[in-house]
Amino acid sequence: MGGVSNASLSALPAIDRPDVTARLREALLGAAFTADGLLELLGAPAYAALARSEVVPALRATRGDTPLEVLVRLFLLQQPVPLARVEGVLPVDACLDSGWLTRVGGDEVAAAVDVRPYGGLDGEDWFIVSDLGCAVGGAGGIASHEEGVVLGVGGASTTLAGITVRTPVAAALDLGTGSGIQALHAAQHATRVTATDVNPRALHIAALTFALSGAPAAELREGSLFEPLADDATFDLIVSNPPFVISPGARLTYRDGGMGGDDLCRTLVQRAGERLNEGGFAQFLANWQHVEGEDWQERLRSWVPQGCDAWVVQREVQDVTQYAELWLRDAGDHRGDAAEYQARYDAWLDEFEARKVRAVGFGWITLRKREAAVPSITVEEWPHPVEQPLGETVRAHFERLDYLRSRDDAALLEERFRLAVEVVQEQVGLPGAEDPEHLVLRQNRGMRRATKVDTVGAGFAGVCDGSLTAGRILDAIAQLVGEDPVLLRDRTPAQIRLLVEQGFLEPAE
Repeated sequence: MGGVSNASLSALPAIDRPDVTARLREALLGAAFTADGLLELLGAPAYAALARSEVVPALRATRGDTPLEVLVRLFLLQQPVPLARVEGVLPVDACLDSGWLTRVGGDEVAAAVDVRPYGGLDGEDWFIVSDLGCAVGGAGGIASHEEGVVLGVGGASTTLAGITVRTPVAAALDLGTGSGIQALHAAQHATRVTATDVNPRALHIAALTFALSGAPAAELREGSLFEPLADDATFDLIVSNPPFVISPGARLTYRDGGMGGDDLCRTLVQRAGERLNEGGFAQFLANWQHVEGEDWQERLRSWVPQGCDAWVVQREVQDVTQYAELWLRDAGDHRGDAAEYQARYDAWLDEFEARKVRAVGFGWITLRKREAAVPSITVEEWPHPVEQPLGETVRAHFERLDYLRSRDDAALLEERFRLAVEVVQEQVGLPGAEDPEHLVLRQNRGMRRATKVDTVGAGFAGVCDGSLTAGRILDAIAQLVGEDPVLLRDRTPAQIRLLVEQGFLEPAE
């Protein structure tokens, strides 16, 4: 892990003491300092409050002397704890010597870093290390910290982990690893994991996360974007929760990309294509500008590199004032000098005005490397609730694209389909009306989509059980409704394609 030596690293636990880290992990697990253990101890309300940076309920729930209560106060709530209470729970001398703990006053110890229990997608008990004050609830007023601070688990990191495709791969890349969460997940299904970050402190903390979680170490490299990689290095999976915030300047490394506007996200997406192996996925969280006089969807389409299919989902849009206020509060600027806060707010609005930006979108971008005559690029807005994890939903989306791309309308009508599980039909209309105004198919899993269909589409979907070809079903419907079967076969394939693409219908095996 070259280039990680830095004066700021001296305050962090040592990464060359695997014996101590193993003993610490054993002690944490022995005290049930896990995601499940926390929920049982704190209760759902106090546990949820931690995600909002509210620690009072958790403090009230940990006033006893059990080992778990001691560890929660020490590592998660950053409270000094009497040395005598810790000695029976942790190997104190070894933790002090290796830097996990520090002495406070004469008879108390404090944690040198945040340690948060984190449950993997398959029930693994992991521990995410981060800078003090940054394990729960996001930054929580990061202005009080150095600008190179490393955050722990937040909503963005868990979202990306949930949407990532989890098929076994040979090589995975976590670009901008931070505390190592995405690399930790990738190590469960990738033979080799590379993790990069511009911040040497992040690489040191990521190494602590891997060691304390008992996970295979990733290859850690310091540098920006793809710069630390060999020129010919390619991957089957690339994931990144980059510093995507669109801000004037690059004041905070953990969130501000340092490029103008949304250029960092655009550059990341455009350059990812050349680093993907055929069939590989690149998945990012990103912000993008909504510029006056420009279609935001076309803006995102222009980012997609050659040789890649893409699926872009906009989850949220904020006007520029909401956006500036969100990130000023994230940095804790609202708690400082009022004049300085107003000056920074003004600078954000100046930046947006100069770029003619009216709003900022947030969402997910997935690329899939596939050489095709005509790439498939889907850019959509879906602000509604979804069911995580979505990795399998993302993989299946691109698999369906391949299926549809390989079949013209005539071939499609010779195929058999099944209605996907947990799809229901809703009838929408005025109370008491004899006929509904329209019919809706709704998914209760995955993206939880809803789509309008006509009576033919609803009838077609309802009888798809894999036994009859699409053409045979349409012929039967034509006879029932008294329509020319040839005309029905001509106009229905587009609707079938949409239902397959969005996952309402699945090809029958």
